[in-house]
Amino acid sequence: MTKLKFVPLVIAGLTLVACGDGLPADKTIDRGTDRKDLSQLQAGIWVDPNGCDHWIIDDGVEGYLSARLDKYGKPVCSGVAQPTYTAGDFKGGSRVNDPN
Repeated sequence: MTKLKFVPLVIAGLTLVACGDGLPADKTIDRGTDRKDLSQLQAGIWVDPNGCDHWIIDDGVEGYLSARLDKYGKPVCSGVAQPTYTAGDFKGGSRVNDPN
Protein backbone atom coordinates (compact mmCIF):
# COMPACT_ATOMS: atom_id res chain seq x y z
CA MET A 1 0.00 0.00 0.00
CA THR A 2 2.87 2.40 0.76
CA LYS A 3 4.36 1.98 -2.71
CA LEU A 4 1.06 3.03 -4.32
CA LYS A 5 1.15 6.41 -2.57
CA PHE A 6 4.38 7.34 -4.37
CA VAL A 7 3.21 6.40 -7.88
CA PRO A 8 1.22 9.63 -8.45
CA LEU A 9 4.21 11.69 -7.29
CA VAL A 10 6.53 9.93 -9.72
CA ILE A 11 4.07 10.36 -12.58
CA ALA A 12 3.61 14.06 -11.76
CA GLY A 13 7.38 14.57 -11.66
CA LEU A 14 7.91 12.88 -15.01
CA THR A 15 5.08 14.92 -16.54
CA LEU A 16 6.66 18.19 -15.41
CA VAL A 17 10.07 17.17 -16.75
CA ALA A 18 8.53 16.40 -20.13
CA CYS A 19 7.00 19.91 -20.39
CA GLY A 20 10.29 21.73 -20.97
CA ASP A 21 12.49 21.43 -24.04
CA GLY A 22 15.62 21.43 -21.87
CA LEU A 23 17.04 24.60 -23.42
CA PRO A 24 17.42 27.77 -21.36
CA ALA A 25 15.06 30.54 -22.51
CA ASP A 26 16.57 33.75 -23.87
CA LYS A 27 15.50 36.26 -21.20
CA THR A 28 16.43 39.27 -23.37
CA ILE A 29 13.55 38.72 -25.83
CA ASP A 30 9.97 39.83 -25.20
CA ARG A 31 7.70 36.90 -26.09
CA GLY A 32 4.37 38.76 -25.75
CA THR A 33 1.90 39.68 -28.45
CA ASP A 34 3.86 42.79 -29.45
CA ARG A 35 7.22 40.96 -29.55
CA LYS A 36 10.12 43.36 -29.38
CA ASP A 37 13.52 43.54 -27.79
CA LEU A 38 13.36 44.55 -24.11
CA SER A 39 15.65 47.49 -24.87
CA GLN A 40 12.68 49.09 -26.64
CA LEU A 41 10.59 49.05 -23.46
CA GLN A 42 10.83 51.50 -20.56
CA ALA A 43 12.09 50.20 -17.21
CA GLY A 44 11.03 51.56 -13.85
CA ILE A 45 12.14 50.73 -10.33
CA TRP A 46 10.18 48.75 -7.74
CA VAL A 47 11.45 49.03 -4.17
CA ASP A 48 11.23 45.82 -2.14
CA PRO A 49 10.17 45.73 1.54
CA ASN A 50 13.86 46.00 2.55
CA GLY A 51 14.27 49.25 0.58
CA CYS A 52 16.34 47.81 -2.28
CA ASP A 53 15.71 48.53 -5.97
CA HIS A 54 14.55 46.14 -8.68
CA TRP A 55 14.23 46.91 -12.40
CA ILE A 56 10.63 46.37 -13.53
CA ILE A 57 9.05 46.32 -17.00
CA ASP A 58 5.38 45.66 -17.77
CA ASP A 59 4.33 45.34 -21.41
CA GLY A 60 0.70 44.59 -20.52
CA VAL A 61 0.98 40.86 -21.17
CA GLU A 62 4.22 39.93 -19.47
CA GLY A 63 6.16 41.47 -16.64
CA TYR A 64 9.87 41.46 -15.95
CA LEU A 65 11.66 42.00 -12.64
CA SER A 66 15.36 41.93 -11.91
CA ALA A 67 17.39 43.07 -8.92
CA ARG A 68 19.25 46.34 -9.49
CA LEU A 69 22.91 45.67 -8.69
CA ASP A 70 26.01 47.85 -8.62
CA LYS A 71 29.16 46.95 -10.57
CA TYR A 72 30.29 44.73 -7.68
CA GLY A 73 27.03 42.73 -7.62
CA LYS A 74 25.70 44.35 -4.44
CA PRO A 75 22.02 45.43 -4.23
CA VAL A 76 21.28 49.10 -4.91
CA CYS A 77 19.04 50.67 -2.26
CA SER A 78 18.69 54.23 -3.57
CA GLY A 79 15.60 55.42 -1.70
CA VAL A 80 13.95 56.48 -4.98
CA ALA A 81 10.54 55.39 -3.61
CA GLN A 82 8.98 54.03 -0.43
CA PRO A 83 9.22 50.26 0.13
CA THR A 84 6.71 48.27 -1.98
CA TYR A 85 6.18 51.26 -4.36
CA THR A 86 7.38 51.85 -7.92
CA ALA A 87 9.03 54.80 -9.62
CA GLY A 88 9.22 55.55 -13.33
CA ASP A 89 7.18 54.74 -16.42
CA PHE A 90 7.65 50.97 -16.34
CA LYS A 91 4.75 50.51 -18.79
CA GLY A 92 6.35 52.81 -21.36
CA GLY A 93 6.94 51.45 -24.85
CA SER A 94 4.03 49.01 -24.60
CA ARG A 95 1.16 48.90 -27.08
CA VAL A 96 -0.85 46.46 -24.94
CA ASN A 97 -3.03 47.74 -22.10
CA ASP A 98 -3.36 45.85 -18.84
CA PRO A 99 -6.72 44.08 -18.51
CA ASN A 100 -9.11 45.67 -16.03
